[in-house]
Amino acid sequence: MRVLLVGAGGVGTAITRIAARRPFFDVMVVADYDPARAEAAVTALGDRADRFRAERVDANDESAVTALLERHACDVLLNATDPRFVMPLFRAAHSAGANYVDMAMSLSRPHPERPYEECRVKLGDEQFAQAEEWEKAGALALVGMGVEPGLSDVFARHAADELFDEIEEIGVRDGADLTVDGYDFAPSFSIWTTIEECLNPPVVYEADRGWFTTEPFSEPEVFDFPEGIGPVECVNVEHEEVLLVPRWVGARRVTFKYGLGREFVETLKTLHLLGLDRTEPVTVPSAAGPVAVSPRDVVAACLPDPATLGERMHGKTCAGTWVKGVKDGAPREVYLYHVVDNQWSMAEYGSQAVVWQTAVNPVVALELLATGAWSGAGVLGPEAFPARPFLDLLTAYGSPWGLREQ
Repeated sequence: MRVLLVGAGGVGTAITRIAARRPFFDVMVVADYDPARAEAAVTALGDRADRFRAERVDANDESAVTALLERHACDVLLNATDPRFVMPLFRAAHSAGANYVDMAMSLSRPHPERPYEECRVKLGDEQFAQAEEWEKAGALALVGMGVEPGLSDVFARHAADELFDEIEEIGVRDGADLTVDGYDFAPSFSIWTTIEECLNPPVVYEADRGWFTTEPFSEPEVFDFPEGIGPVECVNVEHEEVLLVPRWVGARRVTFKYGLGREFVETLKTLHLLGLDRTEPVTVPSAAGPVAVSPRDVVAACLPDPATLGERMHGKTCAGTWVKGVKDGAPREVYLYHVVDNQWSMAEYGSQAVVWQTAVNPVVALELLATGAWSGAGVLGPEAFPARPFLDLLTAYGSPWGLREQ
């Protein structure tokens, strides 16, 4: 397998560190708009860098990405950029005849009149609209293959295959007890993506109603997370699992709730109130004259890079899927989960917990594709594949998952 990895930020760099320990690929080309970041990711691998190459590429330039895939004879593109670049990279992979893997799907657009009641363009709609073309070409686009979405979707498939006869509700629940020394506000993941998913209308799925939207941060609940994290208030947030799970797993209701914390929610609300969540450029004065900038990009530039916070970070992060239903005629509830301790991920890989937890899952998926344990054509989510091989291999990577009866 020859892989083009686009994006050498926190998650992309963690991907290289995880993949360098595995033998399933021949070459991984690490490409970034900033060539210094790509070089740094490769150089940091030391004596494990022999299968890696650093390149510069603009993720928004489809022809350049296609040419890079062809020049290095890569048969799969792994997208580790933010969701703005999903569609150009998705199209570039298709043009080059390569397979494609991402961790976040094409962006949504809210309903103009009823944003908190009806969907307009849903996450992934642009990609699924091209599913037939990918299937006819015999190529695979594996979408939403991070941790959430990704591992959370694998958990949903595992629950359907092995744990339940009938599923009433699937609810992805994400929480952490992470703190960062020296910062009152320091997101542990891309603030651009966090703003996008938290301030968009959350989507809920119900079998008799289909997909519909609700207010941001709605339906708060306290969820007790395992391994010492404890109770965290979780709220509805827009996320890909709600759009993916019902396509392959039968459930009467599907939700996603994120443990953000009151302070984080209030900060996001303030950014929205001030218009600082906007992506459309505004003109501001500068020493060189008027310049157009995106308010959201300015916010991101003012905050620390999440990938650099590992040494200051303490605690654990938990991603998981709560499932309620019936097994052998009796009610059952379980929480399938994956916890990463920042102290462990920093000591073992030099990557902070949130980016490492995101990065490990696409590497596991690539290995399953390389060995043929997973195969398919079209635009498919993680639920379209058997869960057991993934969960067994994740454990073999040294990061086991857990199951708690509720």
